[in-house]
Amino acid sequence: MRAALEAVLMVVDAPVSVDDLAEGLEVPADAVRGALEALASSYRAEQRGFELRAAAGGWRIWSHPDAAPLVARFTGEAASARLSKAALETLAIIAYTQPVTRARVAAVRGVDVDSVVRTLLTRGLVTEAGREGPGGGILYRTTTAFLEKIGVDSLEDLPPLAPHLPDDTEIDALLDALDDGP
Repeated sequence: MRAALEAVLMVVDAPVSVDDLAEGLEVPADAVRGALEALASSYRAEQRGFELRAAAGGWRIWSHPDAAPLVARFTGEAASARLSKAALETLAIIAYTQPVTRARVAAVRGVDVDSVVRTLLTRGLVTEAGREGPGGGILYRTTTAFLEKIGVDSLEDLPPLAPHLPDDTEIDALLDALDDGP
């Protein structure tokens, strides 16, 4: 099963779920899950140039973070793959408050975010998620590509913000100010 999993995971371009792998290999999902975890552990112990990780609802082989500069040189993704500070801030606001409108993101950041949101849409990190009521603004949410890029399985795996936030009194004042804003 190890060889079969490796062969499949080497050619996929998106994470593959345990259920899909189990169905394709015609083995129980628990056996696949155990084999994937054993492979991931083995790769870590052997300090390979790649790793097997669960992300965005499935499993995928990734280059090891320590090899990122070398891989970027070979693929030509070095500078073009980086996001600006504004894009990272906007992406964080969308990730933690989704679905959210551009106006709400702009109110939190205190600046216009139209071009930044367009960049995030172009890169496939956010997508439209409907409208905020009749005639309301477009809502945005993160994509599975976002989860893949940051290496988490779901939004619940994002680190908590609470340790980085002001106390409840300051938060309430901030929320009141945002509700009174644009």
